[in-house]
Amino acid sequence: MPTETFEFQVEARQLLQMMIHSIYSNKDVFLRELISNASDALDKLRIEALRDDSLGADVSDLHIAIEADKDARTLTVRDNGIGMSREEVVQLIGTIAKSGTAEFLAKLREAGDAATAGDLIGQFGVGFYSAFMVADEVTLLTRRAGESQGTRWSSGGEGTYTLDTVEDAPQGTAVTLRLKPADAEDQLFDYTSPWKIREIVKRYSDFITWPIRMATAEPGAAGQEAAEKGEDAKDGAAGEDGPAAAPEPKQETLNSQKALWARPRSEVSAEEYHELYKHLSHDWADPLETIHVHAEGTFEYQALLYVPSHAPRDLFGQGAKHGVQLYVKRVLIMEECEALVPEYLRFVKGVVDAQDLSLNVSREILQQDRQIRLMRRRLSKKTLSTLKDLRTGRPEDYATFWREFGRVLKEGLLSDPDNRDAILDVATFASTHDAEQPTTLAQYVERMKEGQRDIYYLTGESRASVENSPHLEAFRDKGFEVLILTDPVDELWVEAVPDYQGKQLRSVAKGEADLATEEEGEEAKAEREQRDKDYAGLLAWMGERLKEEVREVRLSSRLTVSPACVVSDVGDVTPALREMYRAMGQEVPAGKRILELNPGHALIEGLRAAHEQRPDDPGLGELAELIHGLALLAEGGRPGDPARFTKLVASRLKSSL
Repeated sequence: MPTETFEFQVEARQLLQMMIHSIYSNKDVFLRELISNASDALDKLRIEALRDDSLGADVSDLHIAIEADKDARTLTVRDNGIGMSREEVVQLIGTIAKSGTAEFLAKLREAGDAATAGDLIGQFGVGFYSAFMVADEVTLLTRRAGESQGTRWSSGGEGTYTLDTVEDAPQGTAVTLRLKPADAEDQLFDYTSPWKIREIVKRYSDFITWPIRMATAEPGAAGQEAAEKGEDAKDGAAGEDGPAAAPEPKQETLNSQKALWARPRSEVSAEEYHELYKHLSHDWADPLETIHVHAEGTFEYQALLYVPSHAPRDLFGQGAKHGVQLYVKRVLIMEECEALVPEYLRFVKGVVDAQDLSLNVSREILQQDRQIRLMRRRLSKKTLSTLKDLRTGRPEDYATFWREFGRVLKEGLLSDPDNRDAILDVATFASTHDAEQPTTLAQYVERMKEGQRDIYYLTGESRASVENSPHLEAFRDKGFEVLILTDPVDELWVEAVPDYQGKQLRSVAKGEADLATEEEGEEAKAEREQRDKDYAGLLAWMGERLKEEVREVRLSSRLTVSPACVVSDVGDVTPALREMYRAMGQEVPAGKRILELNPGHALIEGLRAAHEQRPDDPGLGELAELIHGLALLAEGGRPGDPARFTKLVASRLKSSL
């Protein structure tokens, strides 16, 4: 097949130009990214070989090789891993950041600083292209295990890239960088120098489980490297008897290959833990928290889990993969073991290394395995307890966590009843108590007024819409704190959680608001009874007039300012929840709601007086419709017939002129 030339998209060319002109503050990270990609390819081959005996791939000496040519100014990172087919090259390499390129560029321009840019690069998965920071040309040669032909991808980072078919390509992938001219003033960025390569591998990739090898010349290399660094070459290539003979190349393993989760914590630095996280997650930002688990006894395993500092783009995407890496006796057997992490903890990254599982285990077997279930339970409890400690010990970091992952964690209130109390202890919520600081349920209970039996809440699209809701009026006047719940999942979990510490969770938009206090005197009680008699006729008339729209019309004890509001009965499905079900393709029968009137409002008092004087006036019927429509609008809904409602409003406005 002849060489084919393809053009990059406009956004891709812009992104490459940013790479070429270095948006990173630390260019060394390009090598970390290439090594990480190579390690992933080796992991995938190991797993594929376990699953498919007919693959025919050589797995006897899986490794990563780094080859530097100082004269030609090339650097190659080579692996004998899974490799890629031509189609995969086009999909994974030929298209930068896939469909997210434009969004990435927009966010990158908004970032404005190198640190934020680095975070975004990791988030949008374009680490391979960091090679263009240091290279004028990048060539990728690859052959997928089990296939006979390979593919060569090459680009100078400008407007095009080329694809060739290669007949004799070795298994795996080799990425060769033609490095930019050396900077004579700064030898620290000479990426053909063995000492520089060692330094980068030790800093970023020492924990990689596969050997990272580099061809070195001994024994004179030390003196050469010292000279490159500007140091005295005490043990240089030349001795007392004249120049030393040219040394034979030697393969040097650069990384220790020590599993961090198996080493004593005192021997591992925070930086090493963070680099392992970045390798596992392909994130460029440090994790928010590191979680260690060590289980001994009849079933032994170790786990090293991480809580990220920001949510990935696909956190709520359908079909998005999640889970932690599963090792058995230091051998990776599954990259994303969903069975070890519940769905509501899908943001957790990390590794679990078990001692007694089979190397040839499948996803189906894992889901039924008792030991896996025990690990899942332990990891979930440990993660939740760590998050609780984070909330009490580092509130600023916890606020970051809750902002990024709170909506996901609350899904566990529906799916994990065993850990429901632990999730409620971790969760925080906005409330009417403080506009800035969220509250825990425990703090809410501590502040409950004397005689208050329930925990009050109100759901809505935003804090502003909830705070302006007429349902809050009497609760605010009497000083009752109300939780403000604005996430879509809130509509679901409040129906599934009956109480907290014996206190029932109760919506202020459902049922009757029984806010009458025990201190109500005989005179107030008599006034209330008289008021009920005075409004009996109006309530019966409006109930009949609006019977197609409402179940009942009654006087309200929750309103102090607004003329009316609509409420649901206890156990009814709320309008927002009904819309959610409809969006998921599940139709829920529309139930009638209750219209509550504020007897202290001038509009309602006037309507009552007018109805007593002229009960057959058709204008009063229209006014009743308007009051119901206004109540729906006040809670964020809309009248059943918006066009008719608009005409009635226009007519009333005209008559007032």
